[in-house]
Amino acid sequence: MPLVDRLLCGRRALVVEDEMLIVMMIEDLLADLGCNSVTSAATVDKALALIDAQAFDVALLDMNLNGDDSYPVAEALFARGVPFAYSTGNTGQSVRDSNPDRVVLKKPFKLEDLVAILTRLKLAPIK
Repeated sequence: MPLVDRLLCGRRALVVEDEMLIVMMIEDLLADLGCNSVTSAATVDKALALIDAQAFDVALLDMNLNGDDSYPVAEALFARGVPFAYSTGNTGQSVRDSNPDRVVLKKPFKLEDLVAILTRLKLAPIK
């Protein structure tokens, strides 16, 4: 099995994104990388509820959720030690959070871009 197929093998991912077509594309890409389960949220409140209710190994977080700043979601993920990458199509948007290892994935992106970003994240060993 190639390394790219094992990158997320057995992992649980959270995708916080308000555009359904982008959610579906990311879900497919994560499945291609071996992700065990992908859960998505389109709003800050839904994402926070999911983070409180479930454990995630990695997350992709849109910076702007239908006009709402996703900063509270980033803080909740950071507080729980969940590695995440922001994804944004707005190159001028500033990132404000306390995560020193902040990673940003520019939309639109391809599988190779996602693999490069996920490789940079510090994923904990699967228990």
